[in-house]
Parts: sequence; structure tokens; C-alpha cells
Amino acid sequence: MTAAQADLRIDRPSVEDGAALWRLAKESGTLDLNSSYSYLLWCRDFAATSAVARAESGEPVGFVTGYVRPEDPHTLLVWQVAVDAAHRGRGLAAALLDGLTARIAAERPLTAVETTITPGNTASERLFTSYADRHGATVTREVLFDAGLFPDGPHDPEVLYRIGPLVF
Repeated sequence: MTAAQADLRIDRPSVEDGAALWRLAKESGTLDLNSSYSYLLWCRDFAATSAVARAESGEPVGFVTGYVRPEDPHTLLVWQVAVDAAHRGRGLAAALLDGLTARIAAERPLTAVETTITPGNTASERLFTSYADRHGATVTREVLFDAGLFPDGPHDPEVLYRIGPLVF
């Protein structure tokens, strides 16, 4: 963590954090907002593969949610990353991603990280390409979900970024 992040603590989310994660996702302005119920479930069922940054008050100010792919147990799929507007620009998203993958790699073999990014989301593109650079890994890209697959109206395609091989 940088000096600007020294007042923050990164740990696992709890069910009590679900509402704050929903709020952070809603206020991000870029994430697909899921139901508040889904964030509660995420904090219960996928806490081991997610991370939250807490202010001194204990309130979440950022998060990364993910899961280990059932068909590829050495791959972490990062679902969402969000940082409160007041804490952006300090490297918190990168610290969350690095901390989460280091924790998971200490518990099980982890050789790749995947995420999907919509075209034009330059902040996410930078976050994940810089992650690959820091870990000496390559990035491959391919459309995972074409725009026409989304039943709820216009949606940009989701491009799969696969980062690996990772060595911890």
C-alpha cells in the first residue's frame, strides 16, 4: 500500500458489507448494477474470493468481487471492481486486486485472472493491463458476450481479458 492508502485496511467482505458494496457499484457510474440481494449473497458465498478496502471507520470504500471458475479451478474471474470517488486516483483498485490474488494464491494454485471489460472502459483496461505488467503476464482479449446476447436492452459487448500465466 502507498502512503495515501495507509489509513485503509483490506480484508474479506462480510454480509454486513453487502449494502455498501451495492452503493459503491451504483455510484461507480460504469458498473452494471445488480440487485442489493446479489451483493448480500456475494458477501456471504464468495467472501473468500473477494476483497474490501475499509476506511478507519470500518466503512467499505472499495471492493473487488470474484470467484474461482468451477471448470478451471486455477483461474479467478474478477466480477466487479469499485472504489468510492473520494478514494480514486490513489492506486486502491490495484492494491485490492494485488492483495486479493496474493491471498488466493497463498491458499490454492492460481495461474490466471479473467475479467470482462466493455469497450471504452479505459480505467478498467488500465487496471488489468497494469496488473499483467506487474506480474509479468500476458493479456489476451476476445469477445465473450456479444451485445446481442443481452436481453434487457442495449448493452456493449463484454470483452474477456485473460491474464496469465501468473507466478506467485
